[in-house]
Amino acid sequence: MSRFFATGSDSESEESSSADEITPKAPGTTFKQSLLLSDDEEDTKRVVRSAKDKRFEELTNLIKTIRNAMKIRDMAKCLEEFEQLCRAFLKSKNIVDKEGVPPFYIRLLADLEDYLNQLWEDKEGKKKMNKNNAKALSTLRQKIRKYNRDYETEIAAYKEVNFGLSLVLCFKTYREYSEKPKMFAKGTEINVPVVVKKLNEILQARGKKGTDRAAQIELLHALANIAAENNLGQGIMVKIKFNIIASLYDYNPNLAAFMKPDMWKKCLDCIDELLDILFEHNNIFIGENIAEDSESLIISDQPFRVRGCILTLVERMDEEFTKIMQNTDPHSQEYVDNLKDEGRVCGIIDRLLNYMENKGSTEEICRIYLRRIMHTYYKFDYKAHRRSLGLQAESKSEQDQEESEGEDSAVIMDRLCKFIYAKDRTDRIRTCAILCHIYHHALHSRWYQARDLMLMSHLQDNIQHADPPVQILYNRTMVQLGICAFRQGMIKDAHNALLDIQSSGRAKELLGQGLLMRNMQERNAEQEKIEKRRQVPFHMHINLELLECVYLVSAMLLEIPYMAAHEFDARRRMISKQFHHQLRVGERQPLLGPPESMREHVVAASKAMKMGDWRTCHSFIINEKMNSKVWDLFPETQRVREMLVRLFLCLSSSMGTLSEMFELEIPTVHSIISKMIINEELMASLDQPTQTVVMHRTEPTSLQNMALQLAEKLGSLVENNERVFDLKQGVYGGYFNRGKQYFTVCHQYHTRWHVHIQSVCQ
Repeated sequence: MSRFFATGSDSESEESSSADEITPKAPGTTFKQSLLLSDDEEDTKRVVRSAKDKRFEELTNLIKTIRNAMKIRDMAKCLEEFEQLCRAFLKSKNIVDKEGVPPFYIRLLADLEDYLNQLWEDKEGKKKMNKNNAKALSTLRQKIRKYNRDYETEIAAYKEVNFGLSLVLCFKTYREYSEKPKMFAKGTEINVPVVVKKLNEILQARGKKGTDRAAQIELLHALANIAAENNLGQGIMVKIKFNIIASLYDYNPNLAAFMKPDMWKKCLDCIDELLDILFEHNNIFIGENIAEDSESLIISDQPFRVRGCILTLVERMDEEFTKIMQNTDPHSQEYVDNLKDEGRVCGIIDRLLNYMENKGSTEEICRIYLRRIMHTYYKFDYKAHRRSLGLQAESKSEQDQEESEGEDSAVIMDRLCKFIYAKDRTDRIRTCAILCHIYHHALHSRWYQARDLMLMSHLQDNIQHADPPVQILYNRTMVQLGICAFRQGMIKDAHNALLDIQSSGRAKELLGQGLLMRNMQERNAEQEKIEKRRQVPFHMHINLELLECVYLVSAMLLEIPYMAAHEFDARRRMISKQFHHQLRVGERQPLLGPPESMREHVVAASKAMKMGDWRTCHSFIINEKMNSKVWDLFPETQRVREMLVRLFLCLSSSMGTLSEMFELEIPTVHSIISKMIINEELMASLDQPTQTVVMHRTEPTSLQNMALQLAEKLGSLVENNERVFDLKQGVYGGYFNRGKQYFTVCHQYHTRWHVHIQSVCQ
């Protein structure tokens, strides 16, 4: 029987299959075949294929299935088909050894690896995947990376060839944009109406599906060049520039996406060019209220009138800069390079500020003033700080630079903010300006100006009704105010300012410096995007470890003396729950070693302070580790350390002993103790002849204890009523003012009675 009739299996060798294909047919073979074939099979032509064709057909079918699964992002199907493809390719090893790896197989490996890496970096896309697809994506990515190591040379060669083809296509495309576009028919007279008509035709495709946004931007640039070549005037140039900048903003349809570096540079250049035109030609008037029908763009119809708002474009530019900084790794060199653009952004804002002061309305001036304030309030002016201390610049170049910089930041902030206070009609801009002004005062240790401005603004009464970005700014301002009070030695004020932020346990989230992982499940994808857009860029962050350290040290300096004074008082209250929590955590540890973290240093210092060992307490708070983590971050490091030494004053019987113990002069000890006595922090008196401190302590009687308890209950009742009426007043306006005034009078009488009872008890 002829071998032609053998069917063969996949396990047969290539030689036998090839022999089937090339075996010559004997003359009698045709006759035998005709006898064995049925009538239906006589009309069918038999195709004989080699083992190579069979194997490659199997591979190509699997590759088609994989590519179809890639299109619909079915990772489970991709993983299953890829495993079958690897097994099928292993069966074809003898063919591959002779003829090499087929190009279509290398192409799939390279494309699949790039596709998986792209999906892996798309965090939003991964969140939308189901559990099976996400697991299959991780598994397939690991397998393809491991599998492609054996074909690194072939994949690199394929990518090199593919890159060369891309360069050819890019060069061809570049040549088609570099040539003068044929926007107008030959012999057409180029004038303003014709250019405006062409501009409208280009803009009609804006926002439509399938529109090439990059090509649209290039067409607008080409149209601007045509208008300049034909000297059509600056009016039409301004109109085209407005549309170019708007098209650059529309290049990314997703509002959450940030501009790419090339588009960002083009945007800055276009805004600079537009401002150059506006400054050079005073006869150009722009505004949102100018209708397109009433525009005046022809040279003979001067002055020019163009519809558009340069302020809106600059505000959008500032927002894009913020998005770029939010989406850049803060620990990379790229972040530093992007941050350098802030100087150019501030320069554009300053130019527009000068333009608006001459031609803008009061509302527009307030808006651009606020933009300038937002780029100034968080920056510490070291040169102004040196001048305030009476220090001169070290070199002549620094002196020249200081003279060229002009006004100090404090003068600029004062001038801009006071204009907004007087002219602004919107509460939001005024609120932001006040908070930024307070922040800047607190940052430069102007405690009394910052405190008075905060008290006069009454922002703490209704800040809960503001939008989230304003609330974040308020939280940042209160934190900076508390840190300023700490630097000035006003520990109680510092603790009160930081209490709300630190007691919540969400300081990172409240300051807009990150999202808490434990709350991630409570948000959907859209809410998470919105909250990420509210985050403050990294260079504006407040050091959270410094913040916590300042709060804990303030709580320690308040809590430890209070605990010592009320050691046997059953009604003793906690000043700081977080501080007591840290103390309990430290006491629960079975083995106590040297403190490592900042919290451990504060706990160890608190234990030493309870024992009256101020030197050990001082050594735990001020040392090399704490200096590098916290205290060196302050602009006046030595002053803060000296202030802390003064605050570690404990009580003793002799001022001479106190002077030796704390290494202070006797007049300084006398001054500190006198202030404590006046502020009723210390129940004692000074005996001048003997230079001793006489402590006063008397136990109240049972009647006095009952009177004190009654006074405390009345006080809590009044506070609860005031809180209820404050909530109602926020909803119904001033309807409950009478009731509030009544309870205020009651509270005053209660306070006087409480003070009287305390004086009687003492």
